[in-house]
Amino acid sequence: MKRIQRCVSRYTDMGTPVTSLVPLAMMFVLLGVLLGRAASQTASTAESGHTVTKAMVDSWMTELSNWGRWGKDDERGTLNLLTPERTKRAVALVKDGISVSLSHNYIEQKADDVTYEFVREMIPINPTGQFVSDRYSVRYHGYAHTHMDALCHDSYEGKLYNGFPRSTVTEAGGCANAGITNVKQGIVGRGVLIDIARLKGLPYLEPSTPIYVEDIEAWERQAKIKVRPGDVLLLRTGRWARRTERGPWETRQQSAGLHASVLPWLRARDVAILGCDSVSDVLPSGVEGVVQPIHQFTLVALGMPLFDNMDLEAVATEAAKRRRWEFLFMAAPLAVEHGTGSPLNPLAIF
Repeated sequence: MKRIQRCVSRYTDMGTPVTSLVPLAMMFVLLGVLLGRAASQTASTAESGHTVTKAMVDSWMTELSNWGRWGKDDERGTLNLLTPERTKRAVALVKDGISVSLSHNYIEQKADDVTYEFVREMIPINPTGQFVSDRYSVRYHGYAHTHMDALCHDSYEGKLYNGFPRSTVTEAGGCANAGITNVKQGIVGRGVLIDIARLKGLPYLEPSTPIYVEDIEAWERQAKIKVRPGDVLLLRTGRWARRTERGPWETRQQSAGLHASVLPWLRARDVAILGCDSVSDVLPSGVEGVVQPIHQFTLVALGMPLFDNMDLEAVATEAAKRRRWEFLFMAAPLAVEHGTGSPLNPLAIF
């Protein structure tokens, strides 16, 4: 309206009768209304692009599925995207010979974010003996310990990845299909750090902050890097930096992570493995009736293994120092037959 008033004043000063300006003023008012509606519709469209329902997730479970892509008996899923050619290109990324751990130290104390404590027990020490030893016990799935999820860790409507029946998983025998030994030969590929906290100029994201496709692609532009087929995508929210500064909180209830609207993007980019310093899913998920849509879709529909609770603080520092957000990624789980996953210590090598 101020612009319209200035325009009317200018024409009046030039000697134009006010009455002749009425149609012109009406035109400006109409234009303003139309522009306002367009802006409102644009905002509404952007907001609706983030709206995901259970019905949408259910449809993606079949429409975007990798079942049968590598054969009806396949148990490796998106690890098939880590071809020898891509592995050799990833090895060539090593320039400085600097190795960085991507694991958080295993937590032995109870805390709000520790689902189950890591148990380390010293074996009685012989005062005159030569060696000392200890015993470890860990229930690694959850929200505390760095671990890898095997494809049999999650199911949907009674099926595991590639249609294997969930009923084949038993307490006595574990996973008959899609267990962790399918990854026994290890993972060697191109790691790509997606540092959303840094993108937003923050030391860490607040719990329950959703990460959208536009955030990831904004990081790609800022970091001058592109997520390619066969990549190991590592998502930093700054979870451990926040824990250091403000203490533990119930991450099973509130965690920054990927919004469910990112699911088709993960399929389109053909990511091989997804890792995060939390559990990849934003919590709460924002999808009524689906607690962890990222876990469900990646593990079951895509056959994409997951790394949970990684510590990405050190690699973020090294990457920023070099202005280089890609590196050689290496990891190998414990070779436990029929296992649902494994604790592990992944590495980034610059």
